[in-house]
Amino acid sequence: MNVRSDLSTGCSASSERTGGLYAREKRALLYALSLVLDCFALIGGYLVAQEVRDAEWLDAGGASILVIALPIFLMLSIAREAQSAEALASRTVAARRALGALLGAAFAIVAISFLMDVEDISRLGFAITFAVAAVFIVFDKLIVDFVFLRWMKGSATAKLLILDGLSARPAKHMDMVDVQSMGLHPDLGSPVVMDALSRIIAPYDRVVVACRYEDRNLWATYLKGHDVGGEVLLDRDILMGAVAIGQHGELDTLVLSRGPLNLANRFRKRSLDLIVSVVALLVFFPLMALTALLIRLESPGPVLFRQVRVGQGNRQFTMYKFRSMRADALDADGKQSALRADPRVTRVGKFIRRTSIDELPQLFNVLLGDMSIVGPRPHALGSLAGDSLFWEASAHYWVRHALKPGITGLAQIRGHRGATDTVDDLERRVRADLEYVENWSLAIDFLIILRTFRVMVHKNAF
Repeated sequence: MNVRSDLSTGCSASSERTGGLYAREKRALLYALSLVLDCFALIGGYLVAQEVRDAEWLDAGGASILVIALPIFLMLSIAREAQSAEALASRTVAARRALGALLGAAFAIVAISFLMDVEDISRLGFAITFAVAAVFIVFDKLIVDFVFLRWMKGSATAKLLILDGLSARPAKHMDMVDVQSMGLHPDLGSPVVMDALSRIIAPYDRVVVACRYEDRNLWATYLKGHDVGGEVLLDRDILMGAVAIGQHGELDTLVLSRGPLNLANRFRKRSLDLIVSVVALLVFFPLMALTALLIRLESPGPVLFRQVRVGQGNRQFTMYKFRSMRADALDADGKQSALRADPRVTRVGKFIRRTSIDELPQLFNVLLGDMSIVGPRPHALGSLAGDSLFWEASAHYWVRHALKPGITGLAQIRGHRGATDTVDDLERRVRADLEYVENWSLAIDFLIILRTFRVMVHKNAF
C-alpha cells in the first residue's frame, strides 16, 4: 500500500475543488465581505442624509447617530447570525436578518434620544439614514450572493461521501472518495494511515461514511477525533454514541460528531491564541535569546529540537522546543521519556525542562496555526504508556485530537506531567483532555492560562 502516493492524489483533488481554500475559509471571507458591505450601507445612508440635513441635525447627545448606530448594528448583526451558512444559502434570510439588526439600531437611537431628552434630531435625516441603508443592504446581499454562487458554486458547506466497502451515491454538491480502492482504512494502530485519511477529509465540513456494519465502531472512533461533522450511513438500529440522526438521500445516518467549535468560537479561540502568543514572544524574547545562546555554548548541535507530533484531526505536524539533550542522544520518535537523572539531558537542559522554558518555541507553532495556547498536549509518535503505544493503551486516545493541541492544558494544571510509566498515567490525561474538549469555553482557557503559572516549575518536569 502506497499511502503517500494515494494521499497526494486525494489532497490534489481536494485542493483543486476548493481553489486553494477550504470551504470554511471561503465562508469566513464571505462573512467578512457581507459585514463590511452592511457597515458601508449604514454609512452610505448617513452620508445621503447629510446631503439633505446638516450634520448638526444628525446628533444624539453630542454624538453622531452613525457613531452610536454602527457598533449597535454590528453587535445585533452578529447576534442574529446575519453572517452564517444559512444566510449565504438564502439571500432572503441574509437580508431579513441584516434588516432586523438595522431596525434594532434605529430603535436604539430613538431610545437614547428619549432618555437623554434630545429633541433636535432631524426626523427627515433620521428616516433617510435608515431607509437608504436598508436599500443598500438589500443591494449588497445581491452582491454577496453573486460572489457566493461564482466562488462556492451555490454550496455553503463542503461535503464528502467516503466509500469503504459499501456502495452509495453522493448527494448534490457532494464529493466522493473510495478509500478502499486507495488501500486506506482507519487503523488506530498506525499514525501514518490516520494522517493520510485525515488529510483527505480536512477540507470538508461534513463527512458521510458508507462502510460495512462491522467497521462502524472503528469509523465512529476515527470521526469523533476530527474537526468536521462526521456521520455513518445507517441501515439498522445501532447508535454507537451518536449525537443525532441525519439524512443522506433516502437513507438515515448517525451523526457522530459536529466538530467541537463553531465559527464564532474558532474565531475567539484563534484571536486569544494570536494575542497571547505575540505578547508572550515580545515579553520572553530576551529569555529565549539567552537560552539559545547558552544551549549553543554548552553543547554542539541545533538550538531547536524538532519532532513530529499528532495534532488536530489526527494530522501530524512538526513541533519546536529548545534542545535540552545532547544532539547525539536525541529521540526523534519520543520512545524513551526523560528520567529524573537522565544522562542525555545537559545542564542547561535540566534547568529549562524544570522551568518549562524549553516549551517557549511552541509559541511559533501557535502563530503558524498548528497549536493553540490551551489544548490537549501533542504527543510524539513513539510515546509509550508502560509497554504500549498511546493509541494502543487507550481506546479514546484519537478522540482527544478534535481540538488543536496546546502548550498547556487541563491535564497539565492538574499535575499530569512527566513520564507515563503505566496505562493509568495515560488514562488520567486522556480523561482530562476529553473533559476539556467537551466543555470548552473562553473562560476555561483564561483560567487554565492563569493556573499554568503555578505549575511551570513542577516536580515531574525533568
